[in-house]
Amino acid sequence: QVQLVEFGGGSVQAGGSLRLSCAASVSIYSFYRWGWFRQAPGKEREGVANIDAGTSYTDYADSVKGRFTISQDSAKNTLSLQMNNLKPEDTAMYTCAAAPRYLPWSPQHVGYWGQGTQVTVSS
Repeated sequence: QVQLVEFGGGSVQAGGSLRLSCAASVSIYSFYRWGWFRQAPGKEREGVANIDAGTSYTDYADSVKGRFTISQDSAKNTLSLQMNNLKPEDTAMYTCAAAPRYLPWSPQHVGYWGQGTQVTVSS
């Protein structure tokens, strides 16, 4: 059983930066990818970014490319999301998640979820 705990988040003005972290209770096995989903009020949950625990291959939603950077530490039990040039439309609950690497990055394939952390960007 893997437990994921997020840190960071908060409120920032547009153009600002925030850093989210996710700590796993055990090392994420190489056959997983992990990353972040977000959900704004009244909207569907969407994948933001993910990284393959084994290869470190990264993938981003088009809406955050060039602004967000996902990374993992060498022990593969801490995940980070650096968010720069934040926009009001980035406001959402951000949740750390892990899913088998051979499945698409979508909520229905997630095996482990964190509790979520709120990010609020004001204009």
